[in-house]
Amino acid sequence: MSRLIAEEYKRFEDIKQIRADGSEYWSARKLGLALDYMKWENFMKVIKRAMIACENSGHNAEHDFPEVRKIVEAGAAKKPILDYELSRYACYLIVQNGDPRKEVIALGQTYFAIQTYRQEVADHFNQLNEDNRRLVVRGDIKQWNQLLAETAHDAGVITNEEFAIFQNAGYMGLYGGLDVDDIHARKGLEVGQKILDYMGSTELIANLFRISQTEEKLRKDKIQGAEKATSVHYSVGREVRGAIEKIGGTMPEDLPTPEKSIQQIEKEQMKRLKEKAKKGKLMLDE
Repeated sequence: MSRLIAEEYKRFEDIKQIRADGSEYWSARKLGLALDYMKWENFMKVIKRAMIACENSGHNAEHDFPEVRKIVEAGAAKKPILDYELSRYACYLIVQNGDPRKEVIALGQTYFAIQTYRQEVADHFNQLNEDNRRLVVRGDIKQWNQLLAETAHDAGVITNEEFAIFQNAGYMGLYGGLDVDDIHARKGLEVGQKILDYMGSTELIANLFRISQTEEKLRKDKIQGAEKATSVHYSVGREVRGAIEKIGGTMPEDLPTPEKSIQQIEKEQMKRLKEKAKKGKLMLDE
């Protein structure tokens, strides 16, 4: 780790607090400032999304985001304010849901992305229902797609047209020659509806593997040139398809299309959490 990155990591380490029992936590108020969120209202939006992600991954948001009330000076008077004592897992979810344009968010993602997170998700994944599995994997795909776009750009996929061809190549490899428009039509979707939002967890996992493996190959092999990058994406998609075929799995284009979109499931989750909040368990509206 370079000295510069080590110094940047220090901002997260310095605000870590230890309870009497030895457990660690981060104050949400301090973490927000460390992540360059100057307004608590804006940071609360990120915390809300992280709480939903926490519940979706099989965890209890009340455990990872316990509320506390702190007394602060307000002129001559004192007033209580809301804060959270965040677990490391809660912090990870927060930076995953933060503004990706902030450089400090990327540093936070690396700092909090400890191995225990992946293990915890893996431990709970098989216990989740299909809707929550879809939400977990779709969240991972959003992060990997962003990373893939950056890596592809570094490899030379610059223009919108080049990127569209690059993206189509990955799908064509995985879906036996079908491109984005073909898949969209096959699923019977309307204009503006994204195919990733209408995939079941099995289909999403196949695409997550395609995306993550393409990003890794482009980066490790130091691929340069839009055509070469596009060829890599197609080849990785085809390899994933071959693996599915070898184990006797269902081809992705033959998997059923869920009735609910990811957005519909998220709305249902938010409604449930707000109802929970009304009972005094989660203060989502502060």
